[in-house]
Amino acid sequence: MAYKLLWADDEMELLNAHIIFLQNKGYEVTKVTNGPDAIEACKEEAFDLILLDENMPGLTGLETLTRIKQLHPATPVVMVTKSEEEDIMEQAIGSKIADYLIKPVNPNQILLTLKKNIHSKEIVAEKANSAYQQNFGKLAMQISDARSIEEWQEVYRTIVYWELQLESADRQMHDMLKSQKEDANNMFGRFIKKNYMVWMASPREGRPVMSADIFREHIFPLLDKGEKVFFIIIDNFRYDQWRVLAEEIGSDFVIDEQLYTSILPTATQYARNAIFSGLMPKQIKEMFPDLWVDEEDEEGKNLNEEQLIATQIARYRRKDSFSYGKVLTSVAADKYMDSLNNLAKNDLNVLVINFIDMLSHARTESLMVRELAANEAAYRSITLSWLRHSAIKRLFRYLADSKYTVVITTDHGSIQVDTPTKVIGDKNTNTNLRYKLGKALNYNSKEVFEIKEPAKAFLPAPNLSTSYIFATGNSFFAYPNNYNYYVQYYKDTFQHGGISMEEMLVPLIKLRPKGV
Repeated sequence: MAYKLLWADDEMELLNAHIIFLQNKGYEVTKVTNGPDAIEACKEEAFDLILLDENMPGLTGLETLTRIKQLHPATPVVMVTKSEEEDIMEQAIGSKIADYLIKPVNPNQILLTLKKNIHSKEIVAEKANSAYQQNFGKLAMQISDARSIEEWQEVYRTIVYWELQLESADRQMHDMLKSQKEDANNMFGRFIKKNYMVWMASPREGRPVMSADIFREHIFPLLDKGEKVFFIIIDNFRYDQWRVLAEEIGSDFVIDEQLYTSILPTATQYARNAIFSGLMPKQIKEMFPDLWVDEEDEEGKNLNEEQLIATQIARYRRKDSFSYGKVLTSVAADKYMDSLNNLAKNDLNVLVINFIDMLSHARTESLMVRELAANEAAYRSITLSWLRHSAIKRLFRYLADSKYTVVITTDHGSIQVDTPTKVIGDKNTNTNLRYKLGKALNYNSKEVFEIKEPAKAFLPAPNLSTSYIFATGNSFFAYPNNYNYYVQYYKDTFQHGGISMEEMLVPLIKLRPKGV
């Protein structure tokens, strides 16, 4: 494919050597000597890039640029000028030029700007493909050698890195990485089966940092140092989504990035209540029965979060003043922004943001949303778009200008499921697709992680015979009744509650404003 260039310059006779150079490189070059002709050429055909002299007689380069941008706003325009005046540069940049070249221009400079503005996606994709192929064996070895939670965290970081690098790569690379990720999740599931109950039987120092440890390990130490803390919990927030958001907000902060391990089930009722209370679910039910809501109860499962935070602060005999807020809608977000000045007096401000969890559920229920977030990359893109256009972006700008230490985390992540696993339960069995609890569950024990003694996993048991089972990898539970419809409806949806790197290895981020 020959790329089409438009070059507008009133001294075109001096550029013949440059034109021949570009033509020999396979570019088609259309030459004009003034602004009106450049505009007419743009009306007649589309160009891949436009080189525009800033100082042409009659219609200036800047005036021509404005007219061209009205016709073809996405076409990259490179301003070429003898002038280095700051004002001219600012006007050109403000008009969204793609690049800026100072005369005299040599052919290699032009070639570089063409590569940067026309070929960059191809070059990046090609380099990413090549790099991943070279590192394929290294990643495979990293997966097979992982023996600790820290090593599994590094495996997951590496996989997410390649997922982001290969977003514009060819399908073959995507399929190779997807296969490696599935292998990794299957082996991670075996790792969790082997170690989870050992962690539950260990002292807190003998297991990874988990949901109930977040305040003790990461919030209270900051408060003890006299820092004001803004603690943001984004429900159902994955590490790959954080990596995308980090590029948007990271320039304003010094970032300390970690991962921690969510408890099972990787569901809001269990994991977020554990964060806020500093207790495991069974302990919450025993110590604060009025604040715990069982699966079979109709009321909301997260209505007592503020009270749970208060119990944890009191239990550690602390005097920290705090606020609690939850944002479900854009209106609520705007209202919260209006209250920020009133929150400055608190030692700790806690904010729960529900957008991503709402998006995940909406994707399951709505064909239109499912099409918009058809795959992992699209899911991340919507997350980024939400941040850019929501009040939460304004919140981060406010925090960047403040003296808060910001901690961002989540209760759990989610995984895109595609493999049904049959399970039979009675009418009281919960509806979650990634975990089940009940007293009469029927399943293939080889396909699940089963906990037959919930108390040993610090999980509440409504009945003496209650057991829990968890889906691993990308599987989900389906009932035999109306099986085909059920499978078709939930296949490729994002679910949580079970065992996968995406659900259990979740971000824990500390942000400090730069210059503070």
